[in-house]
Amino acid sequence: MNISKVYLVLFLVGLLLNTNIVQAENRPPNVLMICIDDLNDWIGCLGGHPDVKTPHMDQLATQGRNFTNAHCVVPVCSPSRVCIMSGLHATTHGSYDLGPSYQSIPRLDNAPCMQAYFKSHGYTTLAGGKVLHHGFTDYLKDAIDINLGRHGGPRPKKQMNWPGGAWDWGAFPDTDDQMFDYQLAKNAADALGKQYDKPFFMSVGIFRPHVPMFVPQKWFDLYDREKITLPKTPLADLDDLPPNFNRRLNIEPTHAEVLEKGDWRGMVQAYLACVSFADMCVGEIMDGLNNGPNKENTIVVLWSDHGFHLGEKQHWAKRTLWEESTRTPFMITGSGIPANKACEEAVSLLDIYPTLIDLCGLPKYAALDGISLTPQLKDHTAIRKQPVLTSSYFGNHAVRTKDWRYIRYADGAEELYDHRVDSDEFTNLAKDPKYNGLKKELAGSIPKNAAPEVKGLIKK
Repeated sequence: MNISKVYLVLFLVGLLLNTNIVQAENRPPNVLMICIDDLNDWIGCLGGHPDVKTPHMDQLATQGRNFTNAHCVVPVCSPSRVCIMSGLHATTHGSYDLGPSYQSIPRLDNAPCMQAYFKSHGYTTLAGGKVLHHGFTDYLKDAIDINLGRHGGPRPKKQMNWPGGAWDWGAFPDTDDQMFDYQLAKNAADALGKQYDKPFFMSVGIFRPHVPMFVPQKWFDLYDREKITLPKTPLADLDDLPPNFNRRLNIEPTHAEVLEKGDWRGMVQAYLACVSFADMCVGEIMDGLNNGPNKENTIVVLWSDHGFHLGEKQHWAKRTLWEESTRTPFMITGSGIPANKACEEAVSLLDIYPTLIDLCGLPKYAALDGISLTPQLKDHTAIRKQPVLTSSYFGNHAVRTKDWRYIRYADGAEELYDHRVDSDEFTNLAKDPKYNGLKKELAGSIPKNAAPEVKGLIKK
């Protein structure tokens, strides 16, 4: 080969390498979305419980934007996840409680779920665990390219600490590697260690701390049952409230039943143990990202589908419109997102979809009900003017701003709380006439023509 041909080959190789570098630099970022089931604000960076140990989520929160005043759309699993993945509010599509799957809601027939939207714009999609309550079945199968694994068990053959049903808890199984969540986290970590021809959108759904609260003994050992802090539940807390939601809301026990049949301390210990186990799973996933080839070009978003009562306001589980039920962890990290500055503005999980579209430079999707949080990602003090709306059962709504929570029930009963001085929502100000103007203003965020309720798991 003469010298001119050698130079030509070297030139072409250099051009090819340079082209690949340019293509990599212009490639949209990957997305790693970690969704945790029934996790309330009991993580260290939210200060929801003084004893909790969540080092991995706390570390993640310092690496980007921690939204400390984030709230769900519906405080129960199925409709909350439908809202997040569709980008549409319950008052738009009509699912306010457990039952309808995404695939069975008529108003979502032409609404692409988040994964489908990203796949249609060139992304490889991976998903595992509990992301949608009913899974990516029927026509949603096409939204996912790679399945990362299941969620849920294992469960012991006999009840351990609760008389019957899903509300059991205890030290089971023996090791972490028997837990489906841990297996999923390992699968996700392995997948994050690979290179992909296209940008990827990975959704990982961790099931714990959802009931039944079973994790290996070592997680219980993190918390001294006799010394853990119990939630504040003054007996007079319900005296100034309307009767709405002051009853059993579904399958969860009443506080009286917990005190009579159960073990309040044991259940709080079990929840904390499950939270720490879930945090470990987050750490495994993040190790996979940080030790692999995708670290520098991946946006990480972590959220939980809703909050969870463990005796506060003498309630258990979710479905209420109080802070314990609607507040949720929510954080976003990635290149260009300033680190270690928390945002205190009230934000909605509905904002995840439009925010990720903006961060990834995809075409706008105008039909979404949420708003992009890119202003708050650039500046943690940026004001979000639109209040957050949460709905539970048809006709019941909570409006949350940075400082206020306003609740209006289907029968017109009201609650109003000033979070500047009453973060526990012990004092209902709704009957004080000096707040009439504020109540009217906040009520303006409640749709007058909400979509009628879609009930049951409808078969098409």
